[in-house]
Amino acid sequence: QVQLVESGGGLVQAGGSLRLSCAASGRIFSTSNMGWFRQAPGKEREFVAAISWSGGRTYYTDSVKGRFTISRDNAKNTVYLQMNSLKPEDTAVYYCAAAPFSFVVATTPDKYDHWGQGTQVTVSS
Repeated sequence: QVQLVESGGGLVQAGGSLRLSCAASGRIFSTSNMGWFRQAPGKEREFVAAISWSGGRTYYTDSVKGRFTISRDNAKNTVYLQMNSLKPEDTAVYYCAAAPFSFVVATTPDKYDHWGQGTQVTVSS
């Protein structure tokens, strides 16, 4: 089992920044690929960013490239999402997710088997 706890969400003006954190416990974190997803009201959960178990590979959805950065600290069992130049369309509940070890880093929710409770990010215009 893996337990994931997100933090760092909140209300920010457009153009501002937030850093989300996801603390993990349970299954060996250092061998889990990690992802961030988000879900806005009335919309499906969508992929935001993912990072390989070693941290050597990162992936982003096109709408956040150049603005968001995913990183991880395996010594602290924590994955981060630095969000800069936030836009109102980034408003959503953001979820951290863990996937079993694989050389392929997934970008679809079905490949992730553990999820956090979510943290709300609201960007005002």
